[in-house]
Amino acid sequence: MSEEITFNEKIVAIQSELKAPKNQFNNFGKYKYRSCEDILEGVKPLLKKYGLMQTISDEIVQVGERYYIKAIVKVIEAESVCVSEALAREPENKKGMDESQITGTASSYARKYALNGMWLIDDTKDADTDEHQQQKEKKKPVLNSKSEKWEKAVHSFAKGESDLSAIRKHYTLSNKDAEKLIAEATEFKEAQ
Repeated sequence: MSEEITFNEKIVAIQSELKAPKNQFNNFGKYKYRSCEDILEGVKPLLKKYGLMQTISDEIVQVGERYYIKAIVKVIEAESVCVSEALAREPENKKGMDESQITGTASSYARKYALNGMWLIDDTKDADTDEHQQQKEKKKPVLNSKSEKWEKAVHSFAKGESDLSAIRKHYTLSNKDAEKLIAEATEFKEAQ
C-alpha cells in the first residue's frame, strides 16, 4: 500500500520537478527569458499530477505615493494553502503604451515573480537583474573610426546633440579615441 504524501511534500515535489525554460527572446536586449505563461505551462501538469489547485489574483496597493500591482499566487489542497506574493510598480508612462497596457505589464511582471517565489525559480540571469546589467555593460559596442557609427557620433557631438560622456558610456572609447572624435567633430563643425 502506497503512503499518502503531505501537502508540503507535494509542493516540494513540484518545486523540484518543474521545468520552465527560457523560451522567449528579447530582440532589443538580446537575451532569453521566461514569461508568466511559460511557468504556467510547466506547472499545470504537475498541479494535476499532485491534485493541487493554483489561483492567481491581483490587487492594487498604495505604498507611499505610488501604486503597485500585488500578485497573489495560492496553491490549495482542502484546508491547506501556500501563498506567494510579489509587487510591481507601474511606470508613470511608457512610450508606445496606453494606461491599460502599462497596468497589464506590471501585472504580468508581478505574477511572474510571485510564481518564481512559489516554485523556487531562479531568475538570476533575467534582464532585470544586476548580473544581466553587468553582462550588458561588458558587451558595449566598440566605436571604430572607419565605421558609419563613428561618423554619426562625430556629427552628433559636433551639432551638440550628444555629449562626450554619453558617447563614451554607450561605446567602448579610449582616451585617445575620444580625443580623435573631438578633433574630427571640431573639423566638421568648422567646415559647416
